[in-house]
Parts: sequence; C-alpha cells; structure tokens
Amino acid sequence: MKTDDPCIGVCQWDGRTGWCLGCGRTVPEIRAWWKMTPYRKTALVRDLPRRIRQIAAVQAQAGPDRT
Repeated sequence: MKTDDPCIGVCQWDGRTGWCLGCGRTVPEIRAWWKMTPYRKTALVRDLPRRIRQIAAVQAQAGPDRT
C-alpha cells in the first residue's frame, strides 16, 4: 500500500451505497485510483470522511443486528 492510497485493508462493501466500509471508495474509484489526476484524488479524499460517517450513522440507526 502506498502512502497516498486511502485503503486501510478492510474491503467490505455497503450494499446501499456501494462504498467500501474501510476507505469509503466505490469499486470503480478504487480501480481508477492510480490513473486519477492529483486534483481528482484530492477531491475524493476530502469526501471520504463524510462517506464513512454517513455509513456509520445508517448502521447505528439500523441497530447492531442489522449491519
């Protein structure tokens, strides 16, 4: 793993959004990561914390047995 890659090695997917539960990216975003421009990478990395918070909030509302 490179230092500029947001992957944390979790690689599980939220079925509703398609986002990785670890890094927040979609499969197409993960595949395209090394071809993305620095601008696009920066924009995506800035959005990832929001995605992770959104997934966590939905899972918290669903309860522990419905994740």
